[in-house]
Amino acid sequence: MTLSCSRFFRFLRGIFAPAAAIIGFSCLLTFIFILYQPTPGPGITQRLGWQSWGAVTTTNYYEPGNETSNAPPPDTDWQNMDWWNTTYPGDDSFDVASYPTDVWAPLLPHDTGCELSEISITRCIVPAGLVGDLCTPDTTVEQDAIKGRWVRVDRDLNKQSGLWSLNIYYRRTRRLDIPLVTDIKLLPAGEEPTPLTDPWVKIEHSIRDGVMRTEPMFLWYKTGKTLSEMSAEEKQDMITEVDVLFGEDRPWYGFEKLDPAVTPEQEGRMESVYVTFRRGVKPVPRAHPLHFSKDGKFKILQVADLHYSVSRGVCRETVLDPCVASDNLTNSLLGHVLDAEKPDFVVFSGDQLNGQGTSWDPKSVLAKFAVEVTDRKIPWAAIFGNHDEEDGDVKEEQVRMMQALPFSLVERGPKDIHGVGNYVLKVLSADRSKTHLLTLYFLDSGSYSKGYLDWFGSFFPTEYDWIREDQINWFLQESGSILPIERPFTPDTAKDLDDLWSRQAGQIAPSTRKLAKPNALMFFHIPLQESYGVPDRDSRTGQPLDIGLHGLEGPGAAKKSDGMFEKGLLKALESEHRAGSVIPEVKVVANGHCHITEDCKRVQDVWLCFGGGGSYSGYGKVGFDRRFRVYDISDYGETIRTYKRSEHDVILNELVIAGNGAAPYNKQA
Repeated sequence: MTLSCSRFFRFLRGIFAPAAAIIGFSCLLTFIFILYQPTPGPGITQRLGWQSWGAVTTTNYYEPGNETSNAPPPDTDWQNMDWWNTTYPGDDSFDVASYPTDVWAPLLPHDTGCELSEISITRCIVPAGLVGDLCTPDTTVEQDAIKGRWVRVDRDLNKQSGLWSLNIYYRRTRRLDIPLVTDIKLLPAGEEPTPLTDPWVKIEHSIRDGVMRTEPMFLWYKTGKTLSEMSAEEKQDMITEVDVLFGEDRPWYGFEKLDPAVTPEQEGRMESVYVTFRRGVKPVPRAHPLHFSKDGKFKILQVADLHYSVSRGVCRETVLDPCVASDNLTNSLLGHVLDAEKPDFVVFSGDQLNGQGTSWDPKSVLAKFAVEVTDRKIPWAAIFGNHDEEDGDVKEEQVRMMQALPFSLVERGPKDIHGVGNYVLKVLSADRSKTHLLTLYFLDSGSYSKGYLDWFGSFFPTEYDWIREDQINWFLQESGSILPIERPFTPDTAKDLDDLWSRQAGQIAPSTRKLAKPNALMFFHIPLQESYGVPDRDSRTGQPLDIGLHGLEGPGAAKKSDGMFEKGLLKALESEHRAGSVIPEVKVVANGHCHITEDCKRVQDVWLCFGGGGSYSGYGKVGFDRRFRVYDISDYGETIRTYKRSEHDVILNELVIAGNGAAPYNKQA
């Protein structure tokens, strides 16, 4: 009996000892990662206190890009001024009234009155933000009150390599008696900034801390005058924001690179890493409202499937030799096409990002994808393709980034329907009536459907996504809200606009006039199944209305459909009146996705057109030139002509889609 009791107690001890160790270790982890974290009390939640909030103020300049004045010249002729050039006192570029000064917000070109007072670098075994912020630099309540709370630049310098995470932190202060950061430098170990009399501060940790086989380098920052001591020019030269760029391309708008690279580029293995910074306030130029010219013209350039990466890009299927840094070569080609065509508006029709593991930092890619357009001050918009969300930030965040770029007209769209980026833009007349003459619909055709095939525990998408029923209903609702106009449009012939309008109005001599909605174009990435259907025939010639190259690759449409073509495009008509009810409102659907398919096909009176691949970074075919599609709209929206411009400046497949010279509609033939 004694032996049995002894064995029983040894058995219990063998169970309880490991169990107690496991429970104790779990409690320790709970304390470190949960209980030890600061609890957001009312003060933190509401961010009460004089250091916490700062007003965001931006300036609307009288002329886009003119950053010297926010008021019109005193001799402005308001009566004869073009309406789209007019800004009014009190207009704001942003509707953000204030933002927390202890939150990193590099997309806001703000002037908060709270500037950098101190910079630090910390390393952390646990990635910052994963379980709270365990590696914030040391501070006290008094220091927070004087210099501001620590703000983490939420981009890991060691994202690609390194034994631990490495982040830059800074403080913002609203006090007028604290010296502010006016300059930063990167120097190797043993070097110091000159002159030594300046108040330079060296950060303790090497900015390459944790990266093997690299020489240490240190970040120095200089503190100058206090805010109350600075002139207006000196305030514009202060360091107001810090960021990180991956890759060798251009930094975000308004930022500068800090040389040398924190991590040098290792081709094929690692992309370079740069610290970037912004001096002063850099308001983002805003696009004018879209409008026709005074002679009734409006030109759109479609840029399809750039497939840009964090790297400089890898060339695919081209005879171009040498072909290196394909993203940069594509930007040069795009710049040439923009100069040749001089479009009024540019549409990026999806797959701006390559995905597939190469666009893992979307912000660094988005910083460069539209530079040729923004440098020329051309308004632009974008939709998403199936590759845009494969790596890194989700679409909602990418929309916020694109909206923070110059001359962007990108919108997020309704949150209660499928996709991100379902929105409508209207092109207005140039006269004072600002009549709506052309509608541009943008839809998110998704990425991959949610039907997955489970192979050995991994999930693989099996098919492309499609336009969903709620998007169709949204489109019909938007279409139904558009008011009809008298077409063809005749501009206002008011005397204050001279006799230009009367001359231009005489260019159109229609046999009939009608009350109908303006013509419309629609852009989405993944084509409909009808794009591969049987085309209409021209009643004048009997020839199929299918122009351009196709059949070089398999169909790229989704296998499923909620009926966008039948329930949406064929139901949205120009007019509810019997006389005009046979004509679709949307004259052409513009797709990307299929790089070596670039035909235009009319199916049941709706043109379905592909953009064709314009990028050396996306797949192509040897002998198939890169190309861009143009939509040239004239006669105040009545005539729509399309063609493609190749990389060798060849104009391909010029075609009139609507208006004078277009094939008659089947139901009117």
